[in-house]
Amino acid sequence: MASGDRLKVSIVGGSGYVGGELLRLLLFHPYVEVKQITSASQAGRYVHTVHPNLRSVTALQFTHPDVLAEADILFLALPHGQAARSIERYTALARYVIDCSADFRLRDPAAYVRWYELEHPAPAWLERFVYGLPERYRAALSGAHYASGVGCNATAAILGLAPLADAGLLREAVVDVKVGSSEAGAQPSASSHHPERSGVVRPFKPTGHRHQAEVIQALGDTFQLHFSVTSVDLVRGVLATCHCLLNRALSDKEVWQLYRAAYQREPFIRLVRSNVGIHRFPEPKVLAGSNFCDIGFEVDADTGRVVVMAALDNLMKGAAGSAVQSMNVMLGWEETAGLTFPGLHPI
Repeated sequence: MASGDRLKVSIVGGSGYVGGELLRLLLFHPYVEVKQITSASQAGRYVHTVHPNLRSVTALQFTHPDVLAEADILFLALPHGQAARSIERYTALARYVIDCSADFRLRDPAAYVRWYELEHPAPAWLERFVYGLPERYRAALSGAHYASGVGCNATAAILGLAPLADAGLLREAVVDVKVGSSEAGAQPSASSHHPERSGVVRPFKPTGHRHQAEVIQALGDTFQLHFSVTSVDLVRGVLATCHCLLNRALSDKEVWQLYRAAYQREPFIRLVRSNVGIHRFPEPKVLAGSNFCDIGFEVDADTGRVVVMAALDNLMKGAAGSAVQSMNVMLGWEETAGLTFPGLHPI
């Protein structure tokens, strides 16, 4: 597509990790041209001073959010709560808006009170946003103008559990999620200070994690869901280990058939299960920078439990990658456009 025919896209809140990943992806996307990237704290600075991997890739400078101009597409990568308070302004500036925060993920305003302990500032907008996970909401995203972000932990759990849940086989699921430090964002804190963060296997949210609400919304409440999150010594990565108790026993072959039928046409879902080598099951390390979600399983023949593992890069499939994938579906483009990087090995 000629440069003049590309849609103009801007990123609001571009100094964080998700904003940086959005910029990296969109700079190489065949159908868009990045017009602006905003940051109140970094205005006037070249983007490579914050995102050093983009040195010599682009000459863009951060602009102040107050001078944000019209664009065809806006990506919002702001801290939770900020997009909702200004959503009227953003939707007036662009025909398509994709918000990467948690502000428009849940359809029920009461759910925000339950899980975020606040009244939603723009409840009328909740039903206008489609949850930005194409594997689950592709039909609704096609032709939509507004898409929400996805929770990275929720994405791994949803994709890991969906085939069993959709088949009505799940009775109970215990989901243990291990996450890397970039999930906490770019703003430093006491818990992210290197002497405190390095080497940890730190229980972060044994119960009551907010992403549990997204899993329930996507998969329903016909099974009992237990959800725990632990911080581990990774920068990028999510591994959800889902202990699934079923309504009836399944053989190994039956589980294979179920997951193949669900995901054989999905461009970013890979089934990973091998009896040889060291990469026999999903491993988030090899997914860094990619938009893949790798899913594997093992059947416990003694108890009937099925252990499903889902791995992804929290900044990609769990954030920026799914956002760009959603844009592709919304605009009717190839779903894989700008998202074909396979990750690195070794890393």
